This record gives sequence, C-alpha cells and structure tokens, in this order.
Amino acid sequence: MFGRRSQQETDPTPDSQLIDSDVAESPQAPKGRPTPSRKEAEAKRKQKLKVPADKKSAKKAMKEREREERTKSRAGMMAGDERYYPARDQGPGKAFTRDYVDSRRRLSQYFLFIAIGILLAGFVQSPVAKNIVSLLWFVIAGLVILDMVWFITMFSRRLKTEFPDPADRKGCKLYAGMRMLQIRRLRIPPPRVKPGGQPVEPKVKKQD
Repeated sequence: MFGRRSQQETDPTPDSQLIDSDVAESPQAPKGRPTPSRKEAEAKRKQKLKVPADKKSAKKAMKEREREERTKSRAGMMAGDERYYPARDQGPGKAFTRDYVDSRRRLSQYFLFIAIGILLAGFVQSPVAKNIVSLLWFVIAGLVILDMVWFITMFSRRLKTEFPDPADRKGCKLYAGMRMLQIRRLRIPPPRVKPGGQPVEPKVKKQD
C-alpha cells in the first residue's frame, strides 16, 4: 500500500489525463462520443469563423459572409480573373471560344433587339402590317439560323486545329452558340477583344 501510494505521489500525471490522452490519440473512438481532438478542432473552426452564439446572429453572419464572397467573385470575374470564373467558363478551350466569338460582329448578337422590335410592331391592328411582321419574323429568324450554322461550322474547323484533343473541345460549340445570341455588353465573362481582334483596353477609374 505504502509503495503504491508513494508511486502515485511521485507521478505528476493523473490517471484520468492519461486515459483522455489515449482516447484523443486513438484513430477510432466509440460512436456518439467525439474525441477531444475533434472538439478542439471544432472550437478552433468556430473561433476562426467568429460564429455568434445565438442562431439568429449566426444566420445573419453567414449571409453576410456569403454576400461578401459573391461580391468578391463577381468583381474578380468582371476583372477577367479566371480564378473566379464558373466551371462552364473555365479552360483554354472556352477562353479561345470567347475570343473567337467576341472578335466578330454577327447578326445573331442583334437578334434580341430585332425580336423586341418585331414584337412591338405586332401590336399594329392593320391586317397588312401583321402579315408583313409575320413574314419579316420568319425571314430574320431564318437568316439568324443560317448565320449561326455557318459560323459554328467555321469555328469547329478552327477549334479542331487549335485543340486536337476532343476532351479540350467538349462543350465549346454549344458555348459559342449561346454567346453569339447574347448582347455584347451583357456577355459574362466580359469580352477581352474588340470586333476585329484588338484587345480591349482596361478601364481606368477616374481619380477625384
């Protein structure tokens, strides 16, 4: 008894701490009982994120962080930083597609304006005017389709030359067709080249 008691007095580490240490270092823990290391990691994560204690404040803080991240991502994307591009816009093939489309003026990019004009003209009550509008609509739609088919055909040949691997060309033709129908100023990511191929000059903020 005396020998055992003296041994406990000389050992500064209590048995409970040894048990907790073994559980923390063990890679497997009983179900439903997280290890102390997991608790510490969770506490550090919450401290890093500065999550408030109450749910209402935590939800508000989370929305604020998400809003800041969206603002940062959009600013980076509009500045041409490919790190902030969505997955559909990433890759050298998509970058080549954007430059190829943006460097050319096509009838398809004005299709939205034309469609709105024809739609407004359709409100005219004259039967003759309505027949003309209907005919004009079919003519414009046919021209846009022919223009897109010819453009995509030429683009496909150039794309195969630039990217022999089919994996690098995946989705580029559909991507080109969708971008052709967009108004140039509303295209995202924004164009890097002007019609004709010249690079777009970066906007300089005016200093007060």
